[in-house]
Amino acid sequence: MATNITTWTSLLNPFLGIFTQPCRIIFMRLTVGWILCTVKRTVTGMLPFADPTGTQAHDAYHRFFPDARWCMDKLWQELMHILIATFCRIGPITLALDDTLFHHSGKKIDGAGWWRDAVRSTKKKHVSAWGLNLVVLTLQIQPPWGGEPLGLPINMRLHRKNGASLIELAYQMINNVKQWFPERPLKVVGDGFYATLAGKQLAQTTIISRIQHNAEIYDLPTISREKGPGRPRSMGKRLACPSKMAPRVKNWQRVKVSQRGQMRTRLVYTKVILWYRVLHQPILLVISRDPEGKEKDDFLLTTDVTMDPATVVGDYADRWAIEDTFKNTKQLIGGQQPQTFKRQGPERAAGLSLWLYSMVWLWYLLQKSNKRTFMVTPWNPTKATPSFADALRGLRRELWTKRIKAMFGVSAVHDKKFEFLLEALAPAA
Repeated sequence: MATNITTWTSLLNPFLGIFTQPCRIIFMRLTVGWILCTVKRTVTGMLPFADPTGTQAHDAYHRFFPDARWCMDKLWQELMHILIATFCRIGPITLALDDTLFHHSGKKIDGAGWWRDAVRSTKKKHVSAWGLNLVVLTLQIQPPWGGEPLGLPINMRLHRKNGASLIELAYQMINNVKQWFPERPLKVVGDGFYATLAGKQLAQTTIISRIQHNAEIYDLPTISREKGPGRPRSMGKRLACPSKMAPRVKNWQRVKVSQRGQMRTRLVYTKVILWYRVLHQPILLVISRDPEGKEKDDFLLTTDVTMDPATVVGDYADRWAIEDTFKNTKQLIGGQQPQTFKRQGPERAAGLSLWLYSMVWLWYLLQKSNKRTFMVTPWNPTKATPSFADALRGLRRELWTKRIKAMFGVSAVHDKKFEFLLEALAPAA
């Protein structure tokens, strides 16, 4: 049971003050049941793993998402403070931003709607799907084994039809982080859709994104020595759009860039410009080119005009970690599976699945290095770093070990039959 699981409950303890006394027990049991569940992660499916002896009525677990008195924002706030204190004590806080679709079936799901499915859509083909449209903010951290950063969710908002836009929801989440850490500078990386965040008033916040290849951009205004009639010019001459500017560039700079944990050589060109339709302050345009000509040019922007272009290109490439976060949350944690339909239920269930993703990685990274083992399968002999599946496997092994000890005694886990059972249960999901 949850009370016998020392390392996991020690992580949950700081969050218990958010819940009422009855909800605390349900919360602790439900998180364990969610992780250990080997069937579809509906509330009914998780119950045998959360409360195998049936000590509490099943309807208490069903009411936890739509009706219980607890606040998801407070869970995010407490998680953010723990992650920052553990992994990012100094320097700027790097965040990644994107939206994703959690597919659902059934028409009576609060907050669900028809949205563009980015996974199945292309430039020429638009595919819609029914579900929850979520905008997610992740903390980018570098794991001790190097390689691609980890994107740990630290906030989430549900985008509703006729409600606040994705940009407004993203702005709210960034402001939340600024309120939690007012003295810390932020770097927020998003794809081209979120480039307009550059025009928002965000103190001590650098926005890194893609700029439209056909964006209407201008040179900085020149300062005239002679005073004439009228107000001073707010922008200089109009420049060629980024896609037409790139073929004319002659003075490329060759730089080494860390992209998703790998060092690569890129050609970069930078220019301080005005993107007047979005904001009236200078931004840095960074054009990144593959020296071998195999990849298309990238057109990036940053609101920090002093930023090193290699860092801009690397930070934008590292944004891909949030896509791995979405994939793992949906496939390995079953974030789309809880069947809760009313009021706050769907939003809370989706948020808790993303919260669990961060907590599983936190648990794994806090283990001693000799305990952070991972499985190398015969079909992938070159695997050198752990994946989220390995972290989940390690946590399941500990949870099942504690549960078997509680049921059959300490000597049981040393029996070879139980060792075989543990190794079978650990990857089961």
